[in-house]
Amino acid sequence: MSIILTEAEAKALLQKVLKYSKADECEANILGEERGNLRYARNQVSTSGSLVNQNLSVQSAYGKKVGVATIDEFSDESIERCVRRSEELAQLAPENPEHVGVLDPQTYQKSSGFFESTAAVNADFRADAVMKSLELSRAQNLTAAGFLENQKGYTAMMNSKGLFAYYPSTSVNFTLTVRTPDGKGSGYVARGYSDVKKLDTAAATKIAIQKSLGSVEAKALEPGKYTVILEPTAAIVLLENIYFNFDARSADEGRSFLSKPGGKTKLNEKIVDERVNIYSDPSNPDLPGSPYSGDGQPVNKMSWIEKGVVKNMVYSRYWAQKNNVKPVPFPSNVIMEGGTATMEEMIKSTKQGILVTKLWYIREVDPQTLLLTGLTRDGTFYIENGVIKHPIKNFRFNESPVIMLNNLETLGKPERVVSTESDRNYLIPPMKIREFTFSSLSDAV
Repeated sequence: MSIILTEAEAKALLQKVLKYSKADECEANILGEERGNLRYARNQVSTSGSLVNQNLSVQSAYGKKVGVATIDEFSDESIERCVRRSEELAQLAPENPEHVGVLDPQTYQKSSGFFESTAAVNADFRADAVMKSLELSRAQNLTAAGFLENQKGYTAMMNSKGLFAYYPSTSVNFTLTVRTPDGKGSGYVARGYSDVKKLDTAAATKIAIQKSLGSVEAKALEPGKYTVILEPTAAIVLLENIYFNFDARSADEGRSFLSKPGGKTKLNEKIVDERVNIYSDPSNPDLPGSPYSGDGQPVNKMSWIEKGVVKNMVYSRYWAQKNNVKPVPFPSNVIMEGGTATMEEMIKSTKQGILVTKLWYIREVDPQTLLLTGLTRDGTFYIENGVIKHPIKNFRFNESPVIMLNNLETLGKPERVVSTESDRNYLIPPMKIREFTFSSLSDAV
């Protein structure tokens, strides 16, 4: 049997699992995936690898006593042993006061995240794609280090009430750092897609090379507040901290940037510029996502921030039940609407500012204001009178993405981007921000 099961095969396997169950309720989840990767450094391939993985997780419940067991071998004997083990663990477990029972059957929207082109990627394809990148860096006597990874797989779940869900997906991620021989110039690029036909490693490499050559002999600039143009790769590592903290319980309990004194929250309040619209939609063709959450809830199109106003928050089934509201699952993708400005137009309209191509080493300073700190890297440039004048030394910054989105000047066209902090893919625009806070200089390249 193939690791990547069809919907019919997954359904038959899960039905077999549930037939062994003697618990009050049972839920089974299966995952199967194949991954391949190619890593290179100093213009040489260093590792080539592949991973094949399959897992079955069985959750059994007796009232509010819950046990979970997992296996990676699907023989009848192993499956039955796994179910029995989950039941034994449930009987031994203390009651979980926050446990909610399994869901009834649900209806899910269609999401097309599986591409045959990506599923067909093999070692030869990866070698050819990387060679196109290496030829460019070698030709200019630059040093390249990169990573190309492709994945195909599926998830499926079924429970004792008859719920069944299945979602196949593919992905490919390419990241690259290019350095000058003296180590004084560095450029970075990241690309992620569901359909490998959209990946052009040569075009991406040319961008990293351009940044690398352009960042040599960086000059020091005094720290302070500056107008910045954030490329999507830089902006996303700040923005995703907003997305990760949309949990209603944290807000209700006073632990979030969405909290207010007295146990209230900022739901339905304007918190950022009215041009900010953030939503999720699993059926988006440029960023498809799973149409169901980990507990089987349907994931549909959902607005999170609309014209700067908080429209929804994530409610677990337990917290929704406790507060007598409808549960809202965590989204499987996040999209921020943009404008029409190009990067060239944003630069041309800037009298004095800084172009930031990458931020890294992001750390949270204050969860209630979402104040973050981190560093610029791999190409930071000074803009004067609408022109990039010269590279500048890197900065440490201290900034909140909430404050940042209140200081919004211009939005560009959204594009798919890979976060260097979480490896997740998003759709977000480049953006021009005023009064971005740089606190000190950094000697990092």
